[in-house]
Amino acid sequence: MKTREIRAKDLNAEQWIREKVKELQRTVGKGMAINALSGGVDSSVVTALGHRALGSRLKSCFIDNGLMRQGEPQRVAALFKRIGIDIEIVPARKAFFSALREITDPEEKREAITQTFYKKVFRDIVLNSGARYLLQGTILTDVDETVAGIKRQHNVFEQLGIDPQKAFGYRILEPLIQFRKDGVRKLGEALGLPEEAFNRIPFPGPALAARVIGEVTPARIAMVRKATAIAEKWLARSGAFQYLAVLHEDRVTGMKEGKRVFGNQIEIRCWDSLDARTATPTRLPFETLEKIADGIVKAIPEVVSVTYNITPKPPSTIEAI
Repeated sequence: MKTREIRAKDLNAEQWIREKVKELQRTVGKGMAINALSGGVDSSVVTALGHRALGSRLKSCFIDNGLMRQGEPQRVAALFKRIGIDIEIVPARKAFFSALREITDPEEKREAITQTFYKKVFRDIVLNSGARYLLQGTILTDVDETVAGIKRQHNVFEQLGIDPQKAFGYRILEPLIQFRKDGVRKLGEALGLPEEAFNRIPFPGPALAARVIGEVTPARIAMVRKATAIAEKWLARSGAFQYLAVLHEDRVTGMKEGKRVFGNQIEIRCWDSLDARTATPTRLPFETLEKIADGIVKAIPEVVSVTYNITPKPPSTIEAI
């Protein structure tokens, strides 16, 4: 059955929140629920919504999979601590890097992350907590792209005929599934989240693994993590919908100290969009691009080339995989 979209312009956020809080309370009853917070807009909003509905009966975890941006687990936990929500940081780097070893196909990487998250890491957390429900920030764009075959979003199951109760041992609740990103931001503001939580740029569920073409290793994640920090520093005031750095698989020819070398290539992407269904590359000043490139090649000796994507979505996509 097709999910009915609620457009941001038609949304009465306060009324919707009141109704959804009651619905979650009825569904979970006197039991426990659990949710994973990544720090992205969708998971932040569903965390705030869940705690308004369930209070201490919602356990919120940040899965430290080794694929996040620099200092992300601690930064996100501190932000939510300020608004009275405790976040447990769960170390899981070994499990994820082990699952991703020697995998280069984009869809296989997404599937490896999905299975590791839901069937191993999070399943253990849910079973140990006694919770029967996982509260998740799936939005309508996730469903559309997965069903259409554009890419397999890590958090879409029932729409593909997968029963999470049978597959993982718990039920998944998706209160945001009727919204796109602009609607989710509106809900975040109404829930009283800090602007840095509800208005931050989107970040993919597979994290930086979605920005490494080819095999995902700790060393390659470290490179794209550094490049991401530099890109975000220079593009934070661009007004763009999203911006990111991608590490390519093939090495390219470069010059260092007068000698020919083969090094890595970073691609910068910066997008103007409303809801991520379509996007156009932001027309950035060339000076800004030069500063990003200079910063990256100085910070990451392995990189000899930095490029900028100018192809819109479609045919391109916002993320690399």
